[in-house]
Amino acid sequence: MSDGSVVECGWLAGHLSDPDLRVVDATWYLPTERKAARTEYRNAHIPGAVFFDIDAIADTASRLPHMLPAPAHFAAAVSALGIGSEDRVVVYDAHGLYSAPRVWWTLRAMGHERVAVLAGGLPQWRAEGRPVVAGEEVPTPRRFVARFRPELVRDRAQVLSALQRGNAQIVDARSPGRFAAAEPEPRPGVRGGHIPGARNLPYTALIDPGRGRLHPPARLRQAFADAGVRPEAPATLLCGSGITACILALALDQLGSRQWSVYDGSWAEWGARAELPVAR
Repeated sequence: MSDGSVVECGWLAGHLSDPDLRVVDATWYLPTERKAARTEYRNAHIPGAVFFDIDAIADTASRLPHMLPAPAHFAAAVSALGIGSEDRVVVYDAHGLYSAPRVWWTLRAMGHERVAVLAGGLPQWRAEGRPVVAGEEVPTPRRFVARFRPELVRDRAQVLSALQRGNAQIVDARSPGRFAAAEPEPRPGVRGGHIPGARNLPYTALIDPGRGRLHPPARLRQAFADAGVRPEAPATLLCGSGITACILALALDQLGSRQWSVYDGSWAEWGARAELPVAR
């Protein structure tokens, strides 16, 4: 794997046939997009890529969307996808950069460090004239051992405790309108607003919209500074349901920060619980 948590399409093309390389399509669509991610994968994907279903490889007993599964469940699922503990993994999505960081973070949270996100995702791969194939890959199962890393994950009790102690740097990746309760939440029963004291850094501020990839480091640092966030300090990241918070995690990782964690329940949980404080 090349240095860092992001690889270019040229690097992937040059290593696509390596026996220890696994490619993962992590595409996920909002309901409003009216697209089925697995169908889109079957229509066109990078050769050899397997499909990671974010809603299925999850805690399906939870009423919250795509929560982290138990380590044993995760290990069984990715083993069935042909991913082993010693493999290098490259994750991409069909947006360019949207849901792939969620799977990058999930693998990291389960102890797998040899994972990177493809810069520009499938759109960049296709723009460079690289091949795609149709159908569905049939991988050979491999042994994956999950080693859960709790320091990368926060639950509501931990967030509330940090909030009460006054030592939390909480960063919300939702839009300014949702953060300020000026726009309605897309999920029924979820209040508008934000966690008191949280900073708002919309994930879109970190992405070059024309290229589907993170901005260069200097611009990332400026975006965090403009939001009042110190990358060198511990940070808890959240969004609507734990997808785009992971884009912030990837950006912090690119800046060398190792003190971030993702609030898995995110606003889908916090905003739905009347006993938790909300600011507007």
